[in-house]
Amino acid sequence: MTGDVAHDDSPHILSEQSGSAHLPSGRADGAAGADDEGNGEGATGDDEGNREGFRAFWADVVADEIEARDPDEPIVIKGGVSPSGVAHLGNFNEIMRGYFVAEVLRERGHEVRQVFTSDDRDPLRKLPRKLANADGEIVGLGEVDAGALGRNLGKPYTSIPDPFGERESYAAHFADLLKADADRLGIPVEMVSNTDLYAEGAFDDVTRTVLADLDGVREILSQYQEKVDDEYVPFNPICAECGKVTETVTAIDVAAETVEYVCTDMDVGDETIEGCGHEGTATFREGKLPWRLEWPGQWDVLGVDFEPFGKDHAEGSWPSGIDVARNVLGIEPPVPMVYEWFTLNGEPLSSSAGNIVTVPELLNLLEPEVLRYFFALHPKKARDLDIERLDQLVDRFDRFERAYFGEVDDEDLTAFAERAYPFVVGRTDNPPTERPVRLPYTFAAVLGMVDDSDFRERLARDEGHIPADASDETVEAALARVEKARNWAERTENEYDYRLQTALPDVDFDEDVAAALDDLADFVAAGHGGEAIQAEMYETARAHDVEVGDFFSAGYRLFFDDTQGPRLGEFLGELERDYVVARLRQEA
Repeated sequence: MTGDVAHDDSPHILSEQSGSAHLPSGRADGAAGADDEGNGEGATGDDEGNREGFRAFWADVVADEIEARDPDEPIVIKGGVSPSGVAHLGNFNEIMRGYFVAEVLRERGHEVRQVFTSDDRDPLRKLPRKLANADGEIVGLGEVDAGALGRNLGKPYTSIPDPFGERESYAAHFADLLKADADRLGIPVEMVSNTDLYAEGAFDDVTRTVLADLDGVREILSQYQEKVDDEYVPFNPICAECGKVTETVTAIDVAAETVEYVCTDMDVGDETIEGCGHEGTATFREGKLPWRLEWPGQWDVLGVDFEPFGKDHAEGSWPSGIDVARNVLGIEPPVPMVYEWFTLNGEPLSSSAGNIVTVPELLNLLEPEVLRYFFALHPKKARDLDIERLDQLVDRFDRFERAYFGEVDDEDLTAFAERAYPFVVGRTDNPPTERPVRLPYTFAAVLGMVDDSDFRERLARDEGHIPADASDETVEAALARVEKARNWAERTENEYDYRLQTALPDVDFDEDVAAALDDLADFVAAGHGGEAIQAEMYETARAHDVEVGDFFSAGYRLFFDDTQGPRLGEFLGELERDYVVARLRQEA
C-alpha cells in the first residue's frame, strides 16, 4: 500500500550556514531576518556537490551560533510555559527543539543543561475547558473537582489545589505531565518552578534592578505595551489576605526589598476577578515580575544561552526582552530560534477551543521515534498534524529511515537523514547499522483487523514485509506497530476499523452468488492485485446477473460477518492469497 512516492512538501530543508539565518526579524543587532532561512527544498549555493557552508540539519546551525559566542559551561538551553490548561503537543515544541540542539552540542563535547520553566507564579485567569489526568488522558471539568479551580481564580498556579487530588498543586500536576512526556520520549529535561526561583531569592537581584530604575523601565516598556504611565510599577505582589496576584503597588522600598500594595480587581478580557481590598506589604519574594520583565529575568537567573519560542513571542515579547536584557539587566539575550506553529487537523492547537492532542495519545498511535521525527523537521516550516492522515507521517518517517540506510534515491533527503536520524532514534553514541523491519502503517492497520498474532505474522511474511530469516525479536518489534495502527483506525473510524473473521461465518448464499464467488476465487488465485480484484468484482457480479451491492455484501459477510467494510477488492489483495481463495470458496 505504500512505497517511495514523491512528496509535494519535502520533509526537510537544508539550512544555510550564513550567520544567524534562523533568527527572528527585527533583532537589534542587525542579524539576518527569518525570511533568510533558506530557499526551500534542497541545497542552495555555489557548489551543491561540495555543500560547504551548509548544514543538513537545522540544529547544527543553531549549535554553530551558540559556539560562536564561546559560552561558559554548562551551556543552558531553556523552554517554558505557563501551566494554564492541558499539557498538549504544542507545549512540547520547545522541549523537543531544545533537545535536538542540546544533543548536537553534547555530541561536540559540551556539557549541556536543558531546563524548562513552569511559569507557575502566574495567576489563573480563567477556567480551562479541559484538563489531562496523570496518564495524559484528556478529561472534562465535570470529571474533576472543578471548584478547586473556580474558587481560586487570580491565585498563582502553585497556590491552587490539584483538581485531581493527587499532587500538592495544580502547577505540580501540570509540570509532572510535561516531565512524564519528556521521559516517554527520552528527553533529559530539568523542570524549574518560577515560584521556587522567587521563593529562594533567585529573582531578588533582577527585581531590585528593575524597581531601582522605574523611569528607564517605563520608557522601554511603553514602546511595546499600552497602559505604561508614570504610575506604573512592574511588580505584582501576592495578597497576604486572599492569596490573589494584584497589580496595584503604592510604594517601593528598594533597600528593604519590599513593596506596599492594595489588592484591587484584575480585568481578564470581559471578566473581572475581584480583589479583596486588603492593604499590605510584600517582599520581593512574595510577588512576581510581569512577563516582559520576567522572561529576560529568567535568562539572567538561569544563565540561558539558547531558547526557542513561537512566532507570537517573536513579534511581541522577544523585541522587548532584548531591550530589557541589554538596557536594564546589562546582559546579552540568548541565541533565539523562532519556530512556526503547527496545526492539528487543519486548525490551531488550542486548549480553550478543545483542539488538542497529548503526547500519550499520539504514542498510542505511533512509535516515539516517529513523533521525534516530526519535531526534527525544519522548525520554520508550518506543518499540519492530521490524525486522519497519520499514515502519511509514518510513511515519511519510514522513507527518512530508509534514506539513512542508503535505500532512497534522493540526495538531499539522504543528507538530512544521515545527520538527523541518530538524533531522532536517540542513538548518537551508537548509530544504528541495520535498518529495523517496519510494516507499512496502513498494512499494519489491515493486520489490526484480526486478533490472531500467528495469522498477523503469516500475512506479513506472505506480503514480504518480514524476512524469512527474521528473529523472534525482530518479528515482535515489527508487529508492535499493528496495535498502534489498530488504535488509529478505531480513533478515526476509518476504513480499517473492522474486524476480520478468522473462522468461516455461518452463511448460506444463493447459487448464482456462490458461483460468482467461485469465479472471483479463480481470479484471485491467478495472482491479481487488489485494484484488479476490486474491478473484477463488478464484472463478475454482472456476468452472473447478481446485483453488485448484493455481491459485495456477500463478500463482506464472508470476511467480516457484516454487510459493509473497507474497499473489499483492495483489502483482499493485502491478504494471504490461499486464505482468500479458500474463504471465497467457503472452504475455511
